[in-house]
Amino acid sequence: MKSLAVFGIACVALTTGCASIGTHASPPADQDRLLLLRDYLTGSFSSAEQAARDQSYFHIVLHMTPMWTWRDDGPWLYVEQALAQAAERPYRQRVYKLERTGDGAYRSRVFVFENPLEHAGAWKSGSPLSEMSPDDLDERVGCAIRLEWQNGAFVGSTGGTGCPSDLNGSAYATSEVVIEADRLLTWDRGFDATGQQVWGATKGGYEFIRED
Repeated sequence: MKSLAVFGIACVALTTGCASIGTHASPPADQDRLLLLRDYLTGSFSSAEQAARDQSYFHIVLHMTPMWTWRDDGPWLYVEQALAQAAERPYRQRVYKLERTGDGAYRSRVFVFENPLEHAGAWKSGSPLSEMSPDDLDERVGCAIRLEWQNGAFVGSTGGTGCPSDLNGSAYATSEVVIEADRLLTWDRGFDATGQQVWGATKGGYEFIRED
């Protein structure tokens, strides 16, 4: 089945090829890797190359841009994802909050907000959702992605069955991701109460190549 859902704990799980992990030099010891994570995620990405070589994948465009940069509790990112042929009508709009964990890792918390399509294209703005505050967001509890720095990439996933989902009869969703300087490998899947996959790519994750 084709997947419209995006966002591996290991390269073998994503199966899109992780040979390039480790090709980017480790940042200096004094560089804040939380800000590096923000920089790796910031930009416009496309799965066009993957879709061209494998018709089981859609051509998807993904935009992520910093928001609320005046706040000291971030970084915060506005996220917009759409089919390339319907880029003006995204099917997913989120806010991510990046933070350190207590054990030396990192976490991307996921938030949603009301009437998202009213803000379609906000990634083009210099300050998306500037009229909102964290009080206007609802967190998707259980859907945060825990990330570790591994050989030049941030690698992580959600935990177990804790991210609720009711799409296509699912009971929970899982997300796996490898974040590199020039691409993202992501795999979102939904499972029913028996553990049977009911949505998401079946071969492996989506490969998004940086375009900007």
